[in-house]
Amino acid sequence: MSCALAALRPPTAAFPTRRSSDARVSLSWGSSFRDADRFISIPVVTKDKPLAKGLVITSAWTRRSRSEAEKNPNRKSWKQRTDKYMRPFLLNVFFSKRFVHAKVMHRVTSKVVAVATTNAKDLRHNLPSLTDVNACRVIGELIAERSKEADVFVVAYEAKKDERIEGKLGIVLDTIKENGVLIN
Repeated sequence: MSCALAALRPPTAAFPTRRSSDARVSLSWGSSFRDADRFISIPVVTKDKPLAKGLVITSAWTRRSRSEAEKNPNRKSWKQRTDKYMRPFLLNVFFSKRFVHAKVMHRVTSKVVAVATTNAKDLRHNLPSLTDVNACRVIGELIAERSKEADVFVVAYEAKKDERIEGKLGIVLDTIKENGVLIN
């Protein structure tokens, strides 16, 4: 039986073997093509030999030129267009004279994921003051708890133009961080 299998097996000389000259130096994508230099010719520009007229070398992705920006000034930048998808959940905190409101919402669909306010019935009657530091801590804890229930563990907070993250706002953000929700 082993003789029959040996007869079916072709001789080893029929299979190509790798020579030491075939050894690849690099493991990059371009090095896997042996004869790529035959088909791709990259023009070399020197002082003696300028670039041929009409031949333009462009990269795959370029920044917008000034003329493009002047033609379409209202077009948003790449970061502005993709930020809502990269950081989809936004924390919104609002302080009025009487209450503290906070909500986590999905930027793309505008759906509210978690809400906490000191104007709610359960908090309004239990808290001595609806705007002090303790009320801010309670709102931070509630927002963190409710957003974790909705499987949201990272939220983005964008401060307004002249807004500083201190005082009551700092307390709300710190309480949210302490309760396990990341703010970026």
